[in-house]
Amino acid sequence: MVLDQLLNLDPVGILTIILRSVVVYFALLGMLRLAGKRELGQMTPFDLVVLLIIANAVQNAMVGPDTSLNGGLIAAFTLISVNWIVNRTILRSGWLRQQVEGSPTLLVNNGVLIPEHLEHEGLTEDVVLQALREHGIDELQQVKTAVLEVDGTISVVPADAQSSRTRRRIRGRKPNW
Repeated sequence: MVLDQLLNLDPVGILTIILRSVVVYFALLGMLRLAGKRELGQMTPFDLVVLLIIANAVQNAMVGPDTSLNGGLIAAFTLISVNWIVNRTILRSGWLRQQVEGSPTLLVNNGVLIPEHLEHEGLTEDVVLQALREHGIDELQQVKTAVLEVDGTISVVPADAQSSRTRRRIRGRKPNW
């Protein structure tokens, strides 16, 4: 029958897809967290290729031999649901947010690069200098702070900027309070 080929109504098969999708979600979340903040901030053509290959690879891991319509829809629904739950949970827990998202990292302090932080984040001096130029800054000495944010972007505060106190903890700098 056509309906049998279109839909998988086996409850064990459906639960297997849900379980596989949840495992894949958390495995990928962990791998992306280990990859580092900067990897998520800017996507190169190589990153796009890897992303597409990963999507294809995990699709098979999530649905297995099931090629039914509802098998794919159940996997997609499960991923979106788990993502929604994780986001809501993270909003309520500062500790969990820190573990999943990480914390900003100080890269430049008062015109001086912090080599240990660059190395820890897998960044080169050239990448930081490029970010400074994108913010209209020519010289490292013109920077009060440059911070690698949790989303992979580099924010820059010029040396002549008005002081603004932040209560947020940045790796490599004690809180300003």
